[in-house]
Amino acid sequence: MPSSAAAMISYYLVFALTHSLLADSRAKKAVRRALGLSADRWYRLAYTILAFVSVLPFFYILGFMGDAILYIVPAPWMWLMLLGQALAAAALLYALVQTGFFYFLGVSQLISARSQEPGKLVTTGFYCHIRNPLFLFGAIFLWLFPFMTVNLLAFNILSTLYFYLGALHEEKSLREEFGKEYEEYRRKVPMFFPRIRC
Repeated sequence: MPSSAAAMISYYLVFALTHSLLADSRAKKAVRRALGLSADRWYRLAYTILAFVSVLPFFYILGFMGDAILYIVPAPWMWLMLLGQALAAAALLYALVQTGFFYFLGVSQLISARSQEPGKLVTTGFYCHIRNPLFLFGAIFLWLFPFMTVNLLAFNILSTLYFYLGALHEEKSLREEFGKEYEEYRRKVPMFFPRIRC
């Protein structure tokens, strides 16, 4: 069991480092310099595919490596937690739709001849109340599992930390892309704790 927790932590660090480096604007610019402007059309899709493939080892570690159960929440509280997970998953999906689901995946950029055009800052819906709904709803989903193991606890702690660091990194990119528009939005809308009114 300690070796599986070590595997989880070690792989998460590799995953986070790779994911962060490839999400950085400097990586995108380096690829653009090497392959030309057409790289902008497929970069996001390639990034998404790599991210999906690199997530698969987590399922192996969580499902097949030795682990110890820390707790199991009994009914009816288990059902409430599962309902909370379903609501968090639905909210996360809705937030993805707001940002443009196919744009997020990289499909829109691949099929559009306008991949060079600047994006649009989304400030409506969930984004009117909170700047990082994807990270918030992702964290809620993870922490509402009605059972907990050592490996899952390590995964949840690392994911929560990574969501926070990822939000900081994403905000840096958004400041570069949208400048004053994003700074004004950032002053009005909280990072993780939603405001009631828009």
